[in-house]
Amino acid sequence: MNGYMKYLAEIIPQKDSLKLVKREAEKYYKSHSLNDCFNMGIEIYYSDNFQIQEVGVLLLGYSAHRNTSALSFLKDTVSQHDSWKVQEVLAMAFDNHCKMIGYDVALPLIKEWLISDCANVRRAVSEGLRIWTSRPYFRDNPQIAIQLLSAHREDTSEYVRKSVGNALRDISKKYPELISAELNSWDLSSKEIEQVYKLAGRFLDLT
Repeated sequence: MNGYMKYLAEIIPQKDSLKLVKREAEKYYKSHSLNDCFNMGIEIYYSDNFQIQEVGVLLLGYSAHRNTSALSFLKDTVSQHDSWKVQEVLAMAFDNHCKMIGYDVALPLIKEWLISDCANVRRAVSEGLRIWTSRPYFRDNPQIAIQLLSAHREDTSEYVRKSVGNALRDISKKYPELISAELNSWDLSSKEIEQVYKLAGRFLDLT
């Protein structure tokens, strides 16, 4: 076991401690090179402790803007992890990457991940960027966020649909008119769309 993995094993408790995971990843990122972050991220991802794996996922997110292999590992490997907790951290890592390069610059990547064949990849976007309109670019362009999310109202994965519905509901708190107009344009003959409609319109009067 490398020294850093041993260190993490000693300080991270058996119970979930996402706050500690995020703190340790940020601390390592701030004191090491991006190449170090990438190499360590890959190494500790293969720990048998899922919280240490989560630190690795965040390190890969930090290094992805300078290392396309890190981004590919997140998309192709981390997305296959069977723990929903690790998938939550994948969403955080994706958002960190978008924040670092700028959400406007990340727009093509956001669109690419949203059409992935893997539900965990699509959800990493819809969930990771919540609250979408609190993010730069989408704050000034809420309609683009609404359009990107609404395109997945009939996603094949209920896991993704719930994320999309909840993300639209978030936006409705600040932009109720925009969400109401969007939802009122939907054909509700599909049970999948109806599910997202109900989630997104929870705080709205759509009658």
